[in-house]
Amino acid sequence: MSKASVLCLAATLACATAVPLAHAQETKVAIGISGWTGFAPLTLAKEAGLFKKHGLDVSLKKIPQKDRHLALASGDIQCAATTVETWVVWNANGVPGTQIFQMDKSYGADGLVVKPGINKITDLKGKTLAASAPGTAPYFGAAWILKKNGMSIKDVKVLTLEPQPVANAFLAGTDGIDAGMTYEPYLSSVRAKPEAGKIIATTLDYPMVMDTFGCAPKFLADNPKAAKGLADAYFDALDMIKSDPKKSYEIMGGDVKQSGEAFENSQKFLRWQDRAANQKFFAGEHQQFSKEAADLLLEVGIIKQIPDLTKLADTRFLN
Repeated sequence: MSKASVLCLAATLACATAVPLAHAQETKVAIGISGWTGFAPLTLAKEAGLFKKHGLDVSLKKIPQKDRHLALASGDIQCAATTVETWVVWNANGVPGTQIFQMDKSYGADGLVVKPGINKITDLKGKTLAASAPGTAPYFGAAWILKKNGMSIKDVKVLTLEPQPVANAFLAGTDGIDAGMTYEPYLSSVRAKPEAGKIIATTLDYPMVMDTFGCAPKFLADNPKAAKGLADAYFDALDMIKSDPKKSYEIMGGDVKQSGEAFENSQKFLRWQDRAANQKFFAGEHQQFSKEAADLLLEVGIIKQIPDLTKLADTRFLN
């Protein structure tokens, strides 16, 4: 074989292996989420190639909030999206997780729905309230709302039911459920059928649902570049929502079987948090809310001790 042929063959082989090598350099990250509207920018980041742009090979896994910590503990996922107080619960119960950016704040996107005839929170004493299991955001939300009205979660009978089935139960007029905690996009289905029930309280009245994205401490220690990429891809997704809302809403809505228009309506009840909002949040509000939430979690028996709240967040990936 001539020297020219050898060089040509070498060049061809180099080109043939270039693509697999590029893929090999992508960091694989599995993220646990739910169909909650606030998490949808992660779906957008994946579908629009924004994670890939930052050198990440991301898989999104729909895992109920009550089970998400088990997936994190087992290594089935490396990161998760959940509410601020849930990170307190996980860390207190031996599943370490560190928050690296805030995703959203609920402005009416989470709510307590009640059957007709129930006119105030205190009417719920002795009644049946449906919510996700203890240690989840809907359960915490119910406990928070009751406490703010001089009651305890122990004053109601809690029926364990996930947010979508809660909304479905109200739409179907299911007997034996007097109240329930649910969130968007399911809350709007009850909103649209007032004869089935009414929304007696939301996070507009009781601001306590704030979602953050976090990862296992070991993953962050081993993959700081990937962690920065995850944060940057999220903020890129928020930029895309602003620059191309129609396409963005269609992509995000498609993931939860909603039209782009229906998804746009459901997202009006929350605020995704950009980089500037993140820096402000972690400068004070995060610590303050974590402390108040931890006190309530201890009071209602979800946790047995308060973890070191100073170690629950790492803000270096926000810059």
